[in-house]
Amino acid sequence: MKKNLIRLSLVAALTTSSFASDINKEMLNQIQALKAQIEALEKKVAEQEVKQQAQTSAVTTVDEKRIEKIEKKLDTVSNTATAAKIQSGNDNLKWDVDFRTQVDNIQYKHADGSKSENNALLTNRLWLGMAYKADDNSSFHGKLSYNKAFGDTANHSQSNTNPGYANFDWVTNENATDNTIKLKEAYWLYTQEKLFGSDIPWAASVGRRPSTDGLPINIRNDQQANSPLSHVVDVEFDGFSIKFDTDTLTGLTGSWLKICGGRGLTNAKPRFDMSGTAYASDEDKNVDVDMLGFIAVPYDNGQYSVHMNYAKAWNLIGFTQADMYDGNNSNNAFVDSGDIDFATILFKTEGIGDGISDYLDNTIAFASFAASKTNPNSLGMLGSTDSETGTSVWLGINAPCPITPDVAKIGFEWNKGSKYWRSMTYGEDTYAGSKIATRGQAWEVYRNQQLTKSLTWGVSYVFMDYDYTGSNSFFGADGTPMTMSQAQAAGQNPVAEAQDVRTYIRYKF
Repeated sequence: MKKNLIRLSLVAALTTSSFASDINKEMLNQIQALKAQIEALEKKVAEQEVKQQAQTSAVTTVDEKRIEKIEKKLDTVSNTATAAKIQSGNDNLKWDVDFRTQVDNIQYKHADGSKSENNALLTNRLWLGMAYKADDNSSFHGKLSYNKAFGDTANHSQSNTNPGYANFDWVTNENATDNTIKLKEAYWLYTQEKLFGSDIPWAASVGRRPSTDGLPINIRNDQQANSPLSHVVDVEFDGFSIKFDTDTLTGLTGSWLKICGGRGLTNAKPRFDMSGTAYASDEDKNVDVDMLGFIAVPYDNGQYSVHMNYAKAWNLIGFTQADMYDGNNSNNAFVDSGDIDFATILFKTEGIGDGISDYLDNTIAFASFAASKTNPNSLGMLGSTDSETGTSVWLGINAPCPITPDVAKIGFEWNKGSKYWRSMTYGEDTYAGSKIATRGQAWEVYRNQQLTKSLTWGVSYVFMDYDYTGSNSFFGADGTPMTMSQAQAAGQNPVAEAQDVRTYIRYKF
C-alpha cells in the first residue's frame, strides 16, 4: 500500500514554500481535498478491520483502487506544478560568491637603480556569479564584480587609483579601484545536440564574454578555465562565440572548435553629443577596435591535451611619437596604429605517466609557445613601420605540496618574451604588471591550500626582469622596445625589474 508514501509527498508539497509559490491557489485546494479523501479512506479501512475481519480484504481492495486513482491524479497535479516551477526559473536566479582579501608587497627597480614600492597594498575583490536555465537548451550567465583598494573612494578628487586608465574597458574589473560594482560578465548560451541533423553538438553565445583567466593562467588562480588561451588574450571583451564538438567528425578524442569575435573599443559618440549626432561614428577618434579568431582543441583524452588559439585584431590603439615626449598628458590621444595577429599552441598533461605514483597522478604540467605579428599603418606599431614578429615561451607545473599533499598545491611558472613580443593580456590578475607580457624573463612560485570546504589560502612570489621597455604599453610608439641603457640615453627611467609578493584568503560557495 502506498498510503504512507502519498502522505509524505503531500506534506512535503504543502510545506515547501517554493512549490507553493509556483502553483496557483486552485492546485493547492486540489491537493488539500485529495489529502482529506485519503485520510477518510484510511479511517474507513481501519474501522472495517475492527468490525468485520472477514470482509477486510474486499473492502481494502476496493479502497486501495480508489487511493490508486487519487494518487494518479496527484501525480498529474504535481507534474503541472513542476512544469510551472521550471518555467519560473527553478525557484529563482542561482547565485555563487567568490570573495578574496589580498595583501601585495610590490617593488620596482628603475634603470638608474632607484626604487618605487608599496609594502602593503590591501584589496578586497568580490565576484557575484549568477545563472538561470530557462529550458534544456538555453541559459543565462552573469557576474558582478568589485575590486577595491582599502581606503579608496568613488570620489575621484580624493581617489588615488581611479585617474588615468583605471576604468579602461579591457581591465575595468581587474584594476583595484573604489567600491563601485561593475558588470564583468553577462551572456546567454544556447546548446543543441545536433547540427542540421548531424551528430555534432554545438553551442552559441553572445554578450559580455568570460575572456579573462583562460588556460593556463587559471591553474595558478585555482579556478575553472575561461576562453581564450591566456598566453595571447586576457582582456574583458564584448562579443560572441560558436562552438562545435568535432570528435565524431574528426575521429580525434575530445576535439572541438570555437569561433570567437567581438568589439574591444567603440568610437560611437555619446548620447548627448553637442553636434546632435548621438552614437554616430566619431571621425576625430580611433575607429572601432575589433577582434576575430578561433580556439581549437584537436585532442583531449582527459589526461593529455593540445590547445590552439589564433586571433586577429584591427585598428589597435597607440600614441604617436610626438605624444610620447611632449610632456603634456592632456595632449595625448589614441590613434589607429594598425592590426596584429596572435597565435599560440599549448600542450597540457593532467597527471604525469600512468600509475607511477599518486603524486605524479595529481600533477599538472604545461608548455605553451606564442607569437605576435604587427601589421602597422604609416604611423607604425611598437615604434616601427615594419611588420615585427615577437615570440614567447611559457612553462609551468602544479603539484601536490609534499608537506600537505591532500589539501595544498604548489606551482612554478617561467616565461620569456622576445624584443617585439606583444600580448593582449592587460586583464591578467596581477598588480605589478602582466608577467605574460614580459619582454625578458619572469618567474613565479606559489602555494594554494584548502582550509575548509569554502575557504582557501594562497601565497605567491612573482619576479619580472625586463630586457626591453614597453612590456605593458599599448600598440603605438609607447610600445617601442629599448634596452635599459637606450631608454636612459633617451631621457627615460623605465622599470628594469618588478616583483610582487602576495597572500590572500578566498571564500567561494
